Amino acid sequence: MLSRLTRPQVLAVCALPVVALLATAVFAPLPFSVAQPGLTADVLGRNQGAPVITIEGAPTHRTTGQLRMTTIEATGPDASVHLGDVLGSWFDTDRAVMPRDAVYPNGDGVEEIEEYNEEQMKESQDAATAAALGYLDLDGTDVDVRLRLEDVGGPSAGLLFSLGIVDKLGAGDLTGGRVVAGTGTITPAGRVGAVGGVPLKTQAARRDGATVFLVPEAECSDARAELPDGLRLIPVTTLKGAVDSLRALETGKGEVPAC
Repeated sequence: MLSRLTRPQVLAVCALPVVALLATAVFAPLPFSVAQPGLTADVLGRNQGAPVITIEGAPTHRTTGQLRMTTIEATGPDASVHLGDVLGSWFDTDRAVMPRDAVYPNGDGVEEIEEYNEEQMKESQDAATAAALGYLDLDGTDVDVRLRLEDVGGPSAGLLFSLGIVDKLGAGDLTGGRVVAGTGTITPAGRVGAVGGVPLKTQAARRDGATVFLVPEAECSDARAELPDGLRLIPVTTLKGAVDSLRALETGKGEVPAC
């Protein structure tokens, strides 16, 4: 003999799969990383007791102000990120949810990722040195440039490394005593490339005293999205353009581009 279910019983039975799906979504790990503003470091200064930039074979000049490279900090490649973490980060301007593949190479373990980031940093440093010496028309066989920045990986400090070398070797003072921050990859020919995570990097820059932020031109809209008060954006596409903009800002002569 079959019995008929009441309406509440039918609704309860139908709701069970939905509840199960929601529970799975809440507790299952998701392919995202949660990022926040990271450290910044003055490439004109010292890092963990040693100069970030050391130059031999050519006279250097005293610099003022700071050139701060910026970073983001993200949950590790083996960390579990759940729906609650994602939803919470959407309402927090100091955090951002990013696809894990956009932060870490897909399919690699922790050690492989660390090695990859170290390789990217080394290639970035070599490119930054070549770009700066090329801009200054100096022979790389006569000038020995060494860059040292501990506990930071990836290529996004390339532009700031190049500017630091130019500031130490070139005539004049790029910062004019300001705290200038920024981000961007660099090629040996001096082209600036996009990096990602710019809204978080602008927050890190302002937190550490920057009033000017150099941003790859392609990421201007991202930089404006959560721009902290008191931080001026200057878009750049080349090392020469970045130098020209900073000199125009310092001297008050020439155009300083804006996002």
